[in-house]
Amino acid sequence: MESSTPMFIIDAHQDIAFNTVSYNRDYRISALKKRLHEADTPISHKAGRAMLGLPEAIAGRVAVVFATIFTEPRGKVPAFGNDAVLYSTPQQAMVAGEMQLDVYKRLFDEEPRLRHIQNSADLEAVLATWADDVPVTERIQGLVLLMENADPILEPRQFEWWYEQGVRIVGPAWRGTRYCGGTGEPGKLTPLGRELLEVMMNFHAILDVSHMSEESYLEAIDRYDGVIIASHSNPRHFRNSDRHLTNAMIIRLAERDGVMGIVPYNLFLSNTWSITDGKSAMTIHRVIEAIDYVCQLVGSANHVGIGTDFDGGFGAESTPKELNTVADLWMLKEALSTRGYSDEDVTNILGGNMLRQLQTSLKGG
Repeated sequence: MESSTPMFIIDAHQDIAFNTVSYNRDYRISALKKRLHEADTPISHKAGRAMLGLPEAIAGRVAVVFATIFTEPRGKVPAFGNDAVLYSTPQQAMVAGEMQLDVYKRLFDEEPRLRHIQNSADLEAVLATWADDVPVTERIQGLVLLMENADPILEPRQFEWWYEQGVRIVGPAWRGTRYCGGTGEPGKLTPLGRELLEVMMNFHAILDVSHMSEESYLEAIDRYDGVIIASHSNPRHFRNSDRHLTNAMIIRLAERDGVMGIVPYNLFLSNTWSITDGKSAMTIHRVIEAIDYVCQLVGSANHVGIGTDFDGGFGAESTPKELNTVADLWMLKEALSTRGYSDEDVTNILGGNMLRQLQTSLKGG
């Protein structure tokens, strides 16, 4: 992506449908309006102050979102969502996934400012509305469907059905799944997991290695011949947890031309931060430090992007003090420039690197 290309953000991870089915949060409504409705309710206490809303996203130049279908296995206490996203069997996982798929279908049918990106033509149509001479009132945000946790895929060959529904990215893990080890539950790729990767490659789908256990991650990086991202993972240097990536994992991802999305969540940016420390204890400069860490480690700015996970079990009170809603992501532009990054590098970090992966996948590369 050249520096003359208009700058915009691609957010590689947002749980839009999860928030609708769990908390009745309508993505089309401003995050600030949601807060007013949810003030001092169980939702605000459990999920935090809402950050996502289409009006703020468009104002903040978030042109494309990788929007998840996220299902949660029962028995993981405390649960992030309600019964609508929980499952005990693959069949229940599929039902929960289909419910979230329906949320997106309704959004695409009812909201002219949203478009489902399923192919290169869809992507080009969305990006055309983000040219510098297009009024903000005419901008369209594109959503690419990302399945986080592959258990709703009943068996590997059933991925074809999900692909037909518009899923273009799959993260096999959350905790451990039938397909691989995951966060807090180590394990290898299972035979089903290896088969799923083969099926996904036939459709040129993007593999999302976030949440995969280190053993599964490294095997998948070696095994998968298609496009790879880690949609929402930070360097383990900042948060020493198996939820994040070691230096070796980051380097291996970069060697495969992969991209990782930095999460601006205080708990993922520090080994010591807790909610009692308050929002102001972390600043946007820590986000820039995490981005810069990746760039310095791999020797370029081509393998890092943004994957906010906003409203994914935490709210504005758990993000750096400058970030109130998704609109404030645009502050990263100036912060990166101040750090010394060129316009080309800033363009790539904000959106261009994830765009490269998406374009390659949609073209069947």
